[in-house]
Amino acid sequence: MQDVSNAALPPKWKNLIVAARSARAHAYAPYSEFAVGAAVLTKAGDIFAGCNVENASYGLTICAERTAACAAIAAGQRDLVAVCISLIGTPVPCGACRQFLNEFNPSMTVLLDNPNTSADTEPECVLLSELLPRGFRLER
Repeated sequence: MQDVSNAALPPKWKNLIVAARSARAHAYAPYSEFAVGAAVLTKAGDIFAGCNVENASYGLTICAERTAACAAIAAGQRDLVAVCISLIGTPVPCGACRQFLNEFNPSMTVLLDNPNTSADTEPECVLLSELLPRGFRLER
């Protein structure tokens, strides 16, 4: 895949990968067996991780990206600058997660991590605005 993004690896990118992969190990995915981990990096340099949590009522399932972002928000941090998604397969956030993350920073860097590679391997990086052009925003 040709890299055409303007995204650059953020500081602490290796820490983001480690946090996302560690969270992935805690995923609750008894229905899809599709474990996902994510970690967000805040402007202050803190990292918050999350995993996907499935539910028998599929619409109540929450993705790893939203779990990680909610952990940051619950800790009082809203300036998200990067997110790392770690999963086997094609690690891109779903549409709902793209829109959810857009609320906090449309230009955040998205790291797409395949846990079958070394944690030192640079992941593909894209800007959220490239994954969600014209994301929905309410003006305050």
